[in-house]
Amino acid sequence: MDPVAVTLPIAAVETTLLAAVRMIAFLVVAPPFAQRGVPGPVKVALGTGLALAVAPRLEQVESTGTGAFVGALVLQAVVGAGTGFLVYLVFAAVQSAGSLVDLFGGFQIATAFDPMSMTSGAQFSRLYQLLAVVLLFASDGYQLVVAGLLRTFDVLPLGTMFSAAGFAQGAADGITSLFVSALQIAGPLLVVLFLADVGLGLLTRVSPALNAFALGFPLKILLTLTLCGFALLALPDLLGALAERTATDVPAVLR
Repeated sequence: MDPVAVTLPIAAVETTLLAAVRMIAFLVVAPPFAQRGVPGPVKVALGTGLALAVAPRLEQVESTGTGAFVGALVLQAVVGAGTGFLVYLVFAAVQSAGSLVDLFGGFQIATAFDPMSMTSGAQFSRLYQLLAVVLLFASDGYQLVVAGLLRTFDVLPLGTMFSAAGFAQGAADGITSLFVSALQIAGPLLVVLFLADVGLGLLTRVSPALNAFALGFPLKILLTLTLCGFALLALPDLLGALAERTATDVPAVLR
């Protein structure tokens, strides 16, 4: 029996590989796919599948040699990882808000290692992070994240160098927005905890023998547990807004 010969156009293969490298690098860094709960082979398979789906509409790129092709692969890995990092900055505001609640609510003492994110955090930091991941998958917000990834091929085609100055400016704006968003998410609860500290301070001035600060930790923990439920009600709408932001603002940074 004669062997079956399959001939593939080298330009189409290289284009698909370049797209796959960008997508895999993005999925390794960007939430919610960056969680350790998503195995590495699944990320590779998902990135390769997306590359096969998007490759027909991409302009084919054919390298002039092995060195040039390896350089193009490294460039696409940098673009994918950089874009994923910008997406990570957007969603890191949720976990940062949880860290602020832990700090002001007295939960920071119970810091523990989280094997899913390979980071240490207290209860509300981990709770906010896990809720963000669950809500992104449950509400199909991850599809907006993937849509933003696919839009990067329109903004920055394969074989094109991205603007380092634009990426640096986008990273700086992302870090600024991270702190602002974290304060906006945790702000109402932080104000209540601050007023509780002020009330305890005034009570201590009125009756120094009462030792009101001995009641500070139980009172602040009670207020945090009571009011945090109301703060979590706004989390789905917040994550929807953040997902839409990643689909529109993050690809624009690469221009």
